[in-house]
Amino acid sequence: MANMQFQLGRQKHKTSWKQSLLCSLTLALSWGGTTPAASAAETVTIRLGPFQQSVAIADLEKFAKTGKLPEHLQIFSAILTPQMRELLTKRLVVDPTVADKFIDELKQNPAGKQFISSLAAIIPGSSAETLQATLNLALRQFNGLSPLGFLRAYPQENITIDASQAVSLAVEFNPSYWQSQIFATLLAQELSPPAKINTNFPASFDPAASGKQTVQEQTFTITDRQRNRSFPVDIYWSSSNNAQEPLVVISHGFGANRKFFRYLARHLASHGLTVAAIEHPGSNGAAVTRAANTGSLAKLLPASEFIDRPKDISVLLDQLAKLNAQPGRLQGKLNTRQVTAIGHSLGGYNALVLLGAEVNLKQLRQFCQDSLNIGRAPGDWLQCTAASLPEQKLQLKDERVKSAIALNPLTGDLFGKNGLAQINKPVLILTSTEDALTPAIKHQIVPFSQLRGQKYLLSAIGGTHLSISDPADQASAATTIVKERRGEQTQALRQLLQGVSLAFIKQQTPEANIYQQFLTPTYAQSFSTSQLPLSLVSELPANLKSWLDLVEK
Repeated sequence: MANMQFQLGRQKHKTSWKQSLLCSLTLALSWGGTTPAASAAETVTIRLGPFQQSVAIADLEKFAKTGKLPEHLQIFSAILTPQMRELLTKRLVVDPTVADKFIDELKQNPAGKQFISSLAAIIPGSSAETLQATLNLALRQFNGLSPLGFLRAYPQENITIDASQAVSLAVEFNPSYWQSQIFATLLAQELSPPAKINTNFPASFDPAASGKQTVQEQTFTITDRQRNRSFPVDIYWSSSNNAQEPLVVISHGFGANRKFFRYLARHLASHGLTVAAIEHPGSNGAAVTRAANTGSLAKLLPASEFIDRPKDISVLLDQLAKLNAQPGRLQGKLNTRQVTAIGHSLGGYNALVLLGAEVNLKQLRQFCQDSLNIGRAPGDWLQCTAASLPEQKLQLKDERVKSAIALNPLTGDLFGKNGLAQINKPVLILTSTEDALTPAIKHQIVPFSQLRGQKYLLSAIGGTHLSISDPADQASAATTIVKERRGEQTQALRQLLQGVSLAFIKQQTPEANIYQQFLTPTYAQSFSTSQLPLSLVSELPANLKSWLDLVEK
């Protein structure tokens, strides 16, 4: 899910959004706030151009509780649906002890500033100070922030909403995104004080630095006649590479290509590893561009891609095993019996299923039927394309894959509650707290907590979905409906990823002990800056676990 413009949610529901003004309003307000005052709002007035309608908040509360509409609200029957009822009571859980810190950081965060500014435009007459102070009050008084709690906390008897302004805000600022912002606040408390940030790491070498080997690169075309599917793959290696080292396979995200991680592939090859960067023809940039104007989710990402993409990698390993035995420059350099799969976004899904994660299509279909709404992130919509597959479960494990690095992976509801627990091999997950496409909590933090084997969580506080993409890859730089932090802003993160990835892969070799020191919080912290704090843990801290339990309830 790299460079697509993520118009699918807007295309599919464009008309319903215009009709469902209150729904858009609710999504926008779900994560806003109000000011402390003696009075509280009793009514909300929805305004769209010359049209406006007042609704008593008590009636909305009654609807949320019972699901029944009072007679005078029948005019909103097309809007106040069961999905709307769920949204009205949806809570953003915040530990009161970090509420002040969360508000303070929200005011400093660029996305937070934009959100507050947009919220002020949605609520005519409000000010940034009013919204900030009221957000604090709402977080403390209503056991987590919800649309109804927000409305009740507003300091005037009536709150007027400009619904046309609310529509655009609802697209980017979804509940999962703001849950990730709270996670960032809690995680920041676990890091060392700023005075210790960016200290030199005491080691005789740095795996983030380029290796001494000269990297060679060659492109091959792999053909799977059984599926009538061909795809290119770039192989990176050096003269010192040999079949005793693990083979690395890199899988790109939705709408990207095999160049997305070229810098990482070259870095690993410079240290003696052989790397194969694959391109998936049914979900690469070219395929998405062809389908982008159809407005059909099924055409943007065929359900079969959730099977074909992992199979591409298994077929690749079959072909590379043959190539390894043939005379030529790559003979003896392709250890297909010991593979580390690296994947970004939808490619992260590939890496996890190849390692043994079980896809639970039955539970996915239940989510897509009951809970998918316009308040969900683009990744939640994208995963639901797999719901049309006929199977109940998918098992696509490849025994040759011994470990996985899943970077901003798309997981969501694909693995149900227990599918990731099937993995008993090492996993490294990267999460970025400002990833609005595959938000951290649902797509990375909860999945990380479900893993049972050796695991690491690399967190970029302030990172986005494309922060780790190759700055030279123009395809991944395409504009999306969300803002991305890329290039120079996130150079330290990419450097850390180079070092940690090499150290993680080397755990499969006799050099494991030498590289273990680089899979530590101290090493990750040596790359941190005040603008982009970085963290590496093998278990969630206790306070994060307890908060996560609240979120999952």
